[in-house]
Amino acid sequence: MITGKLLLHTCCAPCSVKCIDSLAAEDLRPTLFWYNPNIHPFTEYRSRRDTLVKFAADAGLELISNDEYGLRLFLRNMPADKAPERCAYCYRLRLEKTAAQAAEAGFDYFSTTLLISPYQNHDLIRAIGEELGEAYGVKFLYRDFRPLFRSGQGKARELGLYMQKYCGCIFSEEERYT
Repeated sequence: MITGKLLLHTCCAPCSVKCIDSLAAEDLRPTLFWYNPNIHPFTEYRSRRDTLVKFAADAGLELISNDEYGLRLFLRNMPADKAPERCAYCYRLRLEKTAAQAAEAGFDYFSTTLLISPYQNHDLIRAIGEELGEAYGVKFLYRDFRPLFRSGQGKARELGLYMQKYCGCIFSEEERYT
């Protein structure tokens, strides 16, 4: 069991529900962190952000929001529009901002709700998180939340949370609908 303060990068409210429950079973109450310049179009970004803001308030959780809609930055710096290169870039972009925020604000750990998705590359997320943890002096907390994915989606539906249809970037939207 770990003790200390945890900053949890949160990609969306539905993915956070069971991550938070699982962490609570370890007596961890994370501070949520919103930084997702990958999410496009803007209407999707706004829907996910606003749902998370309401969810955090309803759950009594602290939320730090870096509300940077980063379409141009995200696309300009993306090395390729195909996975796995674009996914590695996206993980690094969001986890680095989380690690920096965690270090600056005195957190002991950082993690991400991306770890609940069976569609994400856990080995890559973990490797990037641990590398950034070393660089910023904040430990990356790895948890395999994937077994909780379906029940988390069900609970999110029960709570009436906005449920997105794709990972977030414009390329994942294209892949989802083609």
